[in-house]
Amino acid sequence: MPPSICDIGVHTKPKPKSNLYKKKKKKKKNKSNLSFDMDEGSTSHETQRFGSFGSFLRRCILSILSTATIPNHISFIMDGNRRYCKKKNLMEGAGHRVGFLALMAMLRYCYQMGIKCVTDYAFSIDNFKRRPEEVQSLMELMQEKIEGLIKEESMGYFIGNLKLLSKPVRLAAEKAMVATASNSRAVLSSCIAYTSTDEIVHAVQESCQEKWDEIRELNASGAGYGLMELDGNRREQGEHYIGVTDVEKHMYMAVAPDPDIIIRASGETRLSNFLLWQSAYCLLYSPSVLWPEIGFQHLVWAVLEFQRNYFYLKEKKKA
Repeated sequence: MPPSICDIGVHTKPKPKSNLYKKKKKKKKNKSNLSFDMDEGSTSHETQRFGSFGSFLRRCILSILSTATIPNHISFIMDGNRRYCKKKNLMEGAGHRVGFLALMAMLRYCYQMGIKCVTDYAFSIDNFKRRPEEVQSLMELMQEKIEGLIKEESMGYFIGNLKLLSKPVRLAAEKAMVATASNSRAVLSSCIAYTSTDEIVHAVQESCQEKWDEIRELNASGAGYGLMELDGNRREQGEHYIGVTDVEKHMYMAVAPDPDIIIRASGETRLSNFLLWQSAYCLLYSPSVLWPEIGFQHLVWAVLEFQRNYFYLKEKKKA
C-alpha cells in the first residue's frame, strides 16, 4: 500500500520530556547526579559550537554542489515512520507529528541548495482503506499542519482529489493556497488524496469535456461542419483530437515542472502510484534508511547522483 503522511518521521530523536514516548516510571534524582547538573552549562556551549561548525560545513558542501547543475524539482515518498515508531518505542500515531518536522527540515535544506520546487506524497487515496480511527487522526493532523504552512514563505499547493477530504481539511487547504499564492521563495506541493491513476483519469475527463465544449461552440457558430453529427464519418480535422499537451495541462501537477529526482526512504524502489506520468526521465534515489533517519547527507548524495547522470537524462528527454 502506498505510504501516507503517517510514513514520515524525523532525523533526530525527540526529547524524552515530550509526550511522544511511552510513559515510564520516574526515577528519583540521586545526589550523585548533581555533578552532571554542574556540567550542563559547558555541555550547552560545546553543543552550540558543534552546531555552528555543522552549519559552516553544510554551507561549504552547498557551495561545492552549486558548481554543477542543481535540480529544479525534488519529490519525496516518505516511507517507514510506523516501523520507526516501533523501533523507538513511540506511542502509536506520534510519528505523524514528528514526521512533519522531518519534512520541514528537508524542505529547508532544499531551499538552501537552491531547489525551487519540492513535492511530498502525504496521503494516498488508498490510505482511506485504513482503520477509520487512523484516517480520522490523520485528517486532524493534516488540518493542523496545513494551517501552520501559511506561515511559511513558500507557495503552497495541495494536489489531488480534494473532494475526498473531510470538509475542515479541504477548507484549510483551500485557505492555505489562497494565503500563500503571493509567496515567491519556492513551491511546495503536497499530494493528499492522490494517486497517479486518479490524476490521469481526471486529466483525460477534463480534456474530453474541453474538446466537446469547443466543438459545440464551433457548431453553434456554423463553423463546426457538423463535427458532432453521429453519422459515422471520420473527423478530418486533427486539431479536434485530444493530444498529450491537452492531457498534461489538466494534470493536478501542472503547477510544477516534472521532477528531476524522486527520493524514497527505506530502500524501496516502488513509486506506489506517485507521479507515474511525470517521472519517465527522473532519477530515483532509494536510501536504505527509514524516513525518520534520513538527513542532509542523503539529500547531498541524491543531488550528486543526479549531477553524475545529468547529461544522460538530458539526452533521454530529447530522444
